[in-house]
Amino acid sequence: MTMRLTRIAAALGMLALAVSATSCTHHTSGNTAATTSSSAAATSTLAPVPRVTGAHLPPFIPSAAVGANCQYPRSTDSAAKAAPAPPTGKASADPAQIGLTVVTDRGRIGLQLANNESPCTVSSFVTLAQGAYFDNTECHRLTTSRALSVLQCGDPKGDGTGGPGYQFADEYPTDQYPAGDPALKQPVVYPRGTLAMANAGPGTNGSQFFMVYRDSLLPPAYTGFVTINQAGLAAPDKIAAAGVSGAGDDGTTPNEVSITSARRD
Repeated sequence: MTMRLTRIAAALGMLALAVSATSCTHHTSGNTAATTSSSAAATSTLAPVPRVTGAHLPPFIPSAAVGANCQYPRSTDSAAKAAPAPPTGKASADPAQIGLTVVTDRGRIGLQLANNESPCTVSSFVTLAQGAYFDNTECHRLTTSRALSVLQCGDPKGDGTGGPGYQFADEYPTDQYPAGDPALKQPVVYPRGTLAMANAGPGTNGSQFFMVYRDSLLPPAYTGFVTINQAGLAAPDKIAAAGVSGAGDDGTTPNEVSITSARRD
């Protein structure tokens, strides 16, 4: 199993059409990433494009199941780099927010991790960061279409196939829908400033993640567990402004983009 955003790539054409077809209903969201979109967009240095429209992420409704039993079973692929294992079992949702800073060769990216909403995901991300797993790795994928504007990182192999040797279940917003709900396949707006887990299908989260630098349409099947602060958005903006290598709007960056370190504040 590879950890590329395979479903995103396959759906690019469909999502582009969905920009005009998706409902414009706005739902108030309890997710912190969703509430920062407007203010973050005001500081963007990217050339303006028409905003995508569609349903927004659902409000976060806490339940006893959140963080009750975090499990990280081995994946079919071996670890791309030596990776510390996150603790299994119940994960504390306290503190509600955890600060973490990613340092790249294009600038520092300050993050606020929603530990109260996705504690299993946060535990994995922090464990990998503190274990230097993300150090000296490449952000290997950039998309620049109107419907999908993300920078993908977190793979030590640098080709979209690497992971930590384990996988884990999806959390917010996926866990706000009943299993099998058709709405899980309908695109919603992941707002600018969201960082979410990349996956290859349900329950296949590993180490790869993507930063949303412009509002994007995706099905709510990707755990969005981080808010990128406004100053931190300058780095992905700068990277996106340089465009994608060659023709098209999905590929590698003209110059390698590297993460120097990622550590809890």
